[in-house]
Amino acid sequence: MRLEFIRFGLSTLQRQITGVLQIIGAIGLLAFTISKWLAATAAIGLAILMLLGFIKRMQIKDSIYESSPAFIFMVLNAILAYKLFLLL
Repeated sequence: MRLEFIRFGLSTLQRQITGVLQIIGAIGLLAFTISKWLAATAAIGLAILMLLGFIKRMQIKDSIYESSPAFIFMVLNAILAYKLFLLL
């Protein structure tokens, strides 16, 4: 993963921030039974994070195949956030 961030041209701090945001998002999704609002917010945050990852991959000219996981996870998190907001 460290080599991927170097290839993307991102710093160590950006890599660490990304990791922390992913962990916070995962914990937020796990908190679904406690707070649907928190889970929906976490899903939106993860969708935005994946959107930024997809954009970065397009900027460095990765193939669609290499970029597809970020796009798929972005869409899944956006759908999850939408469904969770419907439950509020």
